[in-house]
Amino acid sequence: MNRPEGTPVAAPAPTTESSRRFRLPVRVYYQDTDAGGVVFHASYLSFFERARTELLRSIGFDIGRLAAEGVLFALHRLEMEFLRPARLDDALVVTAAVGQLGRTSARFVQTVELADGTIATKATLSLVCVSATRFRPMGIPEPLRAALESWTLPFGDGAATNDGAKSTG
Repeated sequence: MNRPEGTPVAAPAPTTESSRRFRLPVRVYYQDTDAGGVVFHASYLSFFERARTELLRSIGFDIGRLAAEGVLFALHRLEMEFLRPARLDDALVVTAAVGQLGRTSARFVQTVELADGTIATKATLSLVCVSATRFRPMGIPEPLRAALESWTLPFGDGAATNDGAKSTG
C-alpha cells in the first residue's frame, strides 16, 4: 500500500532513542515571522507538518497517495509550549517522533531546536486516521502502522499525556 512505484521500502529501523526522532532542517523566512522578526506562533504548525510529512516520506508513505487511497489524518488535539524565540534567518531543526500509536490515532511529539540545540518550541499533536469519503475514524493501515512503530518513543519520553495516562486511541 502506498509505496513509491509499488515496491516495498525497507526503511532502516531506528536503533536508539535519539534516532527515533526524525530531524528536518528548516530556515526561518520573512513570511514565518511577525512584525518583530520573531517566528509567528502559527508558523510552528507548518514546520511541524513538514517534519511529519517528511518522516512519512522517509518510511515510504506519501500523504497525497494515502489520500488517493482514502486515508487521511485529522488533527484532534494540539498542545504547544513556547520556550525560546526563533528569529528571522535562524537555522532550525524540527523533530518528529511517535509518542504513542493507537488503533486509529497517533500522538506525535515534536520540537523546534535552535542552532545551539536549545529547544525553542515543543508540541504534542494527536492525529486521527479518518476515511477520506466518510470523515469517520478508521484503523491506521497495517503497513503504515508497522512502519511507524519503529519511530515510537519508549514510554516516558513524551509518550504519555501530561498526567501520565496512556491513551488507547
